Amino acid sequence: MQFVGIILIIIICIFFAWYNSAGQKGKRGEEQVQRRLCELPEEYHVLNNVLLATRNGTTQIDHIVVSKYGIFTIETKNYRGDIYGDDYKEKWKQIIVTEVTYQKKWWKTYTYVTKNYFYNPVKQSIGHAKCIEKNIPSHKYAPLVPIVAFTREATFANITSKYHVIYDDELPSVLSSYTTVYLTDNEVNEIVDILQKKNLSDAVEKSAHINSVYAAKQHKENKINAGICPECGGNLILRNSRYGNFYGCSNYPKCRFTTH
Repeated sequence: MQFVGIILIIIICIFFAWYNSAGQKGKRGEEQVQRRLCELPEEYHVLNNVLLATRNGTTQIDHIVVSKYGIFTIETKNYRGDIYGDDYKEKWKQIIVTEVTYQKKWWKTYTYVTKNYFYNPVKQSIGHAKCIEKNIPSHKYAPLVPIVAFTREATFANITSKYHVIYDDELPSVLSSYTTVYLTDNEVNEIVDILQKKNLSDAVEKSAHINSVYAAKQHKENKINAGICPECGGNLILRNSRYGNFYGCSNYPKCRFTTH
């Protein structure tokens, strides 16, 4: 019986480790956003988990919404804690504060702070919008709107953006706030058909996509190490601010890329 109990504990630990993994958290966040998008009227066409070809491999888009009011790309983030970031930083910051109680002295607690960094989701969503634009060149007049949707697990501590950085339950109201008609019903159906035909999610193995992402990241890092701006090809120049030294693009303010 003791052996069975040990096996059961191991299975439970494995399950919780799997359940709380980054991949599963991301999947649950995407499913939650997908449910939100189901609240939209039928005139909105929702495409989930779209994988499109790029110059350097592939890019994965969590959700695309096509309507006569525009095309919306939605990047989902299922993070908890306080979130800090703006449109120009390469990385955003996540801070998780946990109150931990002493085992022997239950009346005492201490604060455990975890700090993580993740790639700027606004830049991610803008990149997705540009990728869609290249795939539907005949409809360039249709507005492409990048959106970043966090679940309510996160708290927007200090976020500055001219784009939509919202909570997932705000999606229906944000999308419905666009009321100017740009596309006919036939054009909407044509765009949906193009994106569905170019979606590689069923044809490309997940490992191949991951390798593509790593390759693109390495290509970007190589450019930075060579002193070249990965976004516009300008030179990276050492600058200083009250927060310390950083490298900025020589084409500023047209290009606002920065790195440390």
